[in-house]
Amino acid sequence: MKDFARSDDPAVRDQLDRLAKLSLPQGRLGLETIRALLARLDNPQDRLPPVFHVSGTNGKGSTCTYLRYILEAEGLTVHTATKPHLVRYNERIRIAGKLISNAELAGLLREVLDAGEDLSPSFFEVTTAATFLAFARHPADACIVEVGLGGRFDATNVIEHPAVCGIASLGLDHEAFLLSPEEGTPTEPLARIAFEKAGIARPGTPLVTQRYPAAAALAVTQTATRVGARLKMRGYEWDARTSEDGLEYSDKAGALSLPLPALPGAHQADNAALAIAMLRHQDSLVVSHAAMKQGLRAAKWPARLQRLSHGPLAALVPGHDLWLDGGHNPDAGAAIARHFPGPVHLVIGMLVNKDPEAIVNPLADRLASLTVVPIPGSEAHDATAFGADAVAAESVSDALTAIGSDGAPVLIAGSLYLAGEVLRLNGELPD
Repeated sequence: MKDFARSDDPAVRDQLDRLAKLSLPQGRLGLETIRALLARLDNPQDRLPPVFHVSGTNGKGSTCTYLRYILEAEGLTVHTATKPHLVRYNERIRIAGKLISNAELAGLLREVLDAGEDLSPSFFEVTTAATFLAFARHPADACIVEVGLGGRFDATNVIEHPAVCGIASLGLDHEAFLLSPEEGTPTEPLARIAFEKAGIARPGTPLVTQRYPAAAALAVTQTATRVGARLKMRGYEWDARTSEDGLEYSDKAGALSLPLPALPGAHQADNAALAIAMLRHQDSLVVSHAAMKQGLRAAKWPARLQRLSHGPLAALVPGHDLWLDGGHNPDAGAAIARHFPGPVHLVIGMLVNKDPEAIVNPLADRLASLTVVPIPGSEAHDATAFGADAVAAESVSDALTAIGSDGAPVLIAGSLYLAGEVLRLNGELPD
């Protein structure tokens, strides 16, 4: 499976092969297995420095990135757990600012897989246990942990006393898992998504959120109240707006003038604002205004409206700006469309369990061309799923070579798996 990635290191590859054989038993949901696995490892999740725990549909990875860069600008040592990886599994575990080494990764995976062999853990449970074990063994000032799927039953949701929890933007994604019928949960789709994401809330811990439609906001509020979390929702406890000069943030403690984040896209100001709000509403670390400004300017996050200015693929479209985005749901499509107000050439690859209209529809009135490519190692939609104007190409390279010389920007989008392949082919491995 593509999700387990490749490695040139034989020791890591051996453990990735073991991971590839794991699956989530049909119908099993809950945290019992991850708790049992962590118990055999002496519960490393209970020995972590202050944890920033982030869920959401879109923007949680970017929010984690802003948190990391701001805390590092303050001079703090930070561990970060993000997902999925784009090219190398190592990307999921960053220790003190650096990707985990092959030697340590291989040893950790072996240790966790051996410890839980009879528990039949999932890929995500092993990954989470290995991550927490790595973080517990290296001193740091903070940990940033991104939720994988949902929140309530995500393997990361075993952290009992985080410094702060955050929920980024909400939208429909992973419906087969997050909208499965369950008694006592909201029936309205976005409210159910909100209910699942808010499952990371903890008693007495700040739960910092964006502003949501009424039904979703109610689901978050009810969860926070039931758990006893201290809800800090945008529009009530804090707010932010953008201007030509930057990002204006305010809460009950005062106002801050900040630069717009370095990451492109109007939606990134919202993600940056959430990171600032999380920092302002936690009590574990002191973070200066200067570090916030420096971190927002310095932040980098691959495959999120990333401009590819050099490399073998970029060389195939001279005279065009080449962009890459891993977005694959309607909210991501809307964000992408806001970034490209004029004609754009779209090269797209989407997994068969994703909606082909999610990215194409928001761009429909400005598509200079639409080329559909396969995703190596994954089952993807063919060109017929994208309408009569879509054409097929055998590879991203073939698709780019066929683009004319009108100078319109070129966007490769539709899947983080495709984005990882593009970065590999273009020689831009995330580091």
